[in-house]
Amino acid sequence: MAKQYWLMKSEPEEASVDDALAAPNATVPWTGVRNYQARNFMRDRMQIGDGVLFFHSGCEVPGIVGLAEVASAPYPDPTQFDKKSEYYDPGAKRDAPRWMMVDVRVLRKTKLIPLKELREHEELADMRVLQKGNRLSITPVTEQEWKFIRAML
Repeated sequence: MAKQYWLMKSEPEEASVDDALAAPNATVPWTGVRNYQARNFMRDRMQIGDGVLFFHSGCEVPGIVGLAEVASAPYPDPTQFDKKSEYYDPGAKRDAPRWMMVDVRVLRKTKLIPLKELREHEELADMRVLQKGNRLSITPVTEQEWKFIRAML
């Protein structure tokens, strides 16, 4: 399968680009995704080595803050089984996990490209993260969008 590209949102209080860079191998588990479409992207389409735009959301200036890559095959998100986790899912079973995840390795921190700036570029007009009503934490990025954003860095 050809290399694919993704935008993955994380709230900096949960997993910032700096947290990821400080982690062993600059790799963090992408836990807590509780949207079926985002889960399906990780479970069914992501491959080790796919490119990732690391995006901070839920903060004062949301935007792209780093370049990363998918660093693992999908596997069950352990937070779904942890009764103490805010991501606990009583319907998930160990022999039939409902929620999957991947590990993400940050390759480098970048300058901040705010969401507002992304909206200013005609070349990015169709980008999923910029569509009205989009709330997904993981969205596909086309090769053309990836190259355009890489040139901005």
